[in-house]
Amino acid sequence: MKLRLLILGKIRRPELRAVFEDYVKRISHSCPIEVNEVRDGEAAIKRLDADRAATALLLDANGKQHTSESLAKWLGNERDRGTREVIFICGDADGFPESLRQRVTQKISLSPMTYSHELARVMLAEQLYRAFAILSGSPYPK
Repeated sequence: MKLRLLILGKIRRPELRAVFEDYVKRISHSCPIEVNEVRDGEAAIKRLDADRAATALLLDANGKQHTSESLAKWLGNERDRGTREVIFICGDADGFPESLRQRVTQKISLSPMTYSHELARVMLAEQLYRAFAILSGSPYPK
């Protein structure tokens, strides 16, 4: 299984970019991962349309909430079912255009609290790393 982080806009704060890139590198030891930064929702839809077989999830405050363990279990189930690619779509400061919300029906929430879009990306990357650590039995999540 491959992960793709489809990100609207860029992480501009260098300290957050460094942490994000560190977690992406850590994830790559467990699972192939690709980060695509696109300028807007329409560009994201074009990327999604290129691979309709992928499972896509939108980061949304109203989405399904997971614990770290339940996210790990879900990812493990997707991997074991033979899912080729899981795409996590992260919005920018303006959120998502309605066309993208309609295109991607599965939504996931990091928390009921609101975070800046840059910090939310770092938190997603950390949780994905944590999920693979849980699946591998690593002591990291403790």
